[in-house]
Amino acid sequence: MIERAGGVFLLPVAIAIIAFVLIGAPSSWLTLTVAGLAMGMMLFLMASGLSLVFGLMDVLNFGHSAFVSFGAFVAASVLAYFGGWLGSDSIVLNVMALVFAIAAAIVFGAALGWFFERVIVKPVYSDHLRQILITMGALIVAEQLILATWGGTPTNVPRPHFLEGTIIVGGSSLEVYRLFAFIVGAVVYAGLYLLLNKTRIGLLIRAGVENREMVEALGFKIDRLFIGVFMLGSALAAMGGAMWAGYETLITPALGAEMMVIVFIVVIIGGLGSIQGTLLGAIMVALMQNYVGFLAPKLALASNMLLMMAILLWRPYGLAPAVK
Repeated sequence: MIERAGGVFLLPVAIAIIAFVLIGAPSSWLTLTVAGLAMGMMLFLMASGLSLVFGLMDVLNFGHSAFVSFGAFVAASVLAYFGGWLGSDSIVLNVMALVFAIAAAIVFGAALGWFFERVIVKPVYSDHLRQILITMGALIVAEQLILATWGGTPTNVPRPHFLEGTIIVGGSSLEVYRLFAFIVGAVVYAGLYLLLNKTRIGLLIRAGVENREMVEALGFKIDRLFIGVFMLGSALAAMGGAMWAGYETLITPALGAEMMVIVFIVVIIGGLGSIQGTLLGAIMVALMQNYVGFLAPKLALASNMLLMMAILLWRPYGLAPAVK
């Protein structure tokens, strides 16, 4: 009966119900839940590309979080340039500035992903040890480039005027930006789901994730998809970084290194190559961190690691893997 109702995809609901009982205050629970869902959607944006690249290309890209950092700083620079539009009472100008910032992050992330795959990753295919070493080195270089370009002081990230403030619902204070982040993440997930399940390209990607050799034997050039998937994953990570920058409002060059661990935890919990699993892992991680941070602040930092350990003891390949 549980499997028919959704199986492992009911786990976030179970976590939310248990948290509701432990917290006791509905208003606090609602605020934490909305914040967790928004955070989960942004983590999904950052981790979905890594999951696809990991599953399709068998690449351990420890430099993936560099795209998050560049996306955040590029978006912050564009928002600062259009500062006058952000403070305007015109929603049109606010939206245009925000669209320009996110679009710039996506384009820069895709271009950087093409360079990263062609120059750094391609020479070390099928050698995991070299992949780890060279991509970790690339992450360090990326941090230094950001430090040289934007400086070492924390960078303030302005928000559009229409995304400032809060909405009061049943005594709960809900930030407008968090609601916006949740909607953006849901739209991106829907787009990825349609791409992977309703198009020919998506069929080839899913087939390549499950059995690359068979797809090549049928005459399809799976290598041509590699660059496209890598660029898509990099663009999504940059978009997630742009959204995260607005979420935090203050970013540093160490952003990528800070997000690297949590992004890998999301991918491991969800399962390799699975968009649905990545979304599930991202929401579970975000909800758990928010709830534990409220109930037992000293355990907040360890909550994600403990969650991953529990999931892997139960399901060693993750909750919904596309590949083993």
